[in-house]
Amino acid sequence: MVELQSSLLLKKQLAELRRSPVDGFSAGLVDDDNIYKWEVLVMGPPDTLYDGGFFKAILDFPKEYPQSPPKMKFVSEIWHPNIHADGNVCISILHEPGDDRWGYEKPEERWLPVHTVETILLSVISMLADPNFESPANVDAAKMQRENLPEFKKRVAQCVRKSQEDC
Repeated sequence: MVELQSSLLLKKQLAELRRSPVDGFSAGLVDDDNIYKWEVLVMGPPDTLYDGGFFKAILDFPKEYPQSPPKMKFVSEIWHPNIHADGNVCISILHEPGDDRWGYEKPEERWLPVHTVETILLSVISMLADPNFESPANVDAAKMQRENLPEFKKRVAQCVRKSQEDC
């Protein structure tokens, strides 16, 4: 029953995104037979270092969606303090609901069942524009951005160019 409900909700969200696309990203299924695995293309936000980039990612939804959050992983190379070196996105709304055992996040900042694919991707776009340095997932990127901004900008520019070539 839970799986049927999550499947119906994801089909509804996909249909809504197709009917009313949102600036900044596009989304679709990796495989038409699997509603739980989405392919997304996140456009680098205007007037940021990521401007002009086309970054591919995968959203993997659990069968318990929307009670549990999906996992998001960039498959395009991207250099950002809140994205692990392997592409996994570290953003509050994708963390399991409830209290943060380390005390960095308030429960209302974490996953809530009211979130949709649209709110997730808009949050990721916002994260690209405005990194959270309080708890970096990629310590090397955060350190480089703080201590050697020209090198950080160069590394991001390489990722943007590569994402354009790969599209």
